[in-house]
Amino acid sequence: MLKRESGEREYPIWILFNPKHPISHDNWTPVLDQIQDKVYRKLNTRIDSSDIYFRNAVRDISIVPNTLNWWGPEVAKEIEMFREIALKYKPTILFSFGAFAFEFLRRVYEIKPEKGPKSWSTSLLGDEFERSMENFDINKTNIIPLLHRVGVSASFLDTQNYFCRKDSENYYHYVGSRLAEKIIENKDRLNIWIKHSPVSNNATCISP
Repeated sequence: MLKRESGEREYPIWILFNPKHPISHDNWTPVLDQIQDKVYRKLNTRIDSSDIYFRNAVRDISIVPNTLNWWGPEVAKEIEMFREIALKYKPTILFSFGAFAFEFLRRVYEIKPEKGPKSWSTSLLGDEFERSMENFDINKTNIIPLLHRVGVSASFLDTQNYFCRKDSENYYHYVGSRLAEKIIENKDRLNIWIKHSPVSNNATCISP
């Protein structure tokens, strides 16, 4: 059974996803790898990703909205539940994977107008990603939409072009680089770094 949540709620980075499309190596790791690469080259450190908070948008996969029943009362309860914990812990970076998770968060934070099941195309999610980068504010929760799937298929180039707006740009490289820029800019305000144990000056050296 898929876990409802993992990681630490106190951690500044959260990821919300649709249980129909669980987070996997294929859709999150390539983004994180790009972020880590840029961060390490610039800061000579890495993000401690072990405590990133992952959460299913809804506990029961059967209530995930479809075109006939987009937002039922069960989903409304899940929105209220998530709103409670989000307002309590105030994550700085809140990723949504896919259209459902993004619209879920918009309703959590009461962003209008409310959208329907086919409103969030890849292109529009790309627009929202750009907007989130332009308006990034370290003093508030930043909702950042990502794609829940970028498959190796005939449509891969179309998918990344719609999202990234550049014919030659790889989705993972583009997204990871943009996110790394914001993280590096705010490095002193984010408690997300791997902490190295200091070497004691009183350490005793034993001669061979």
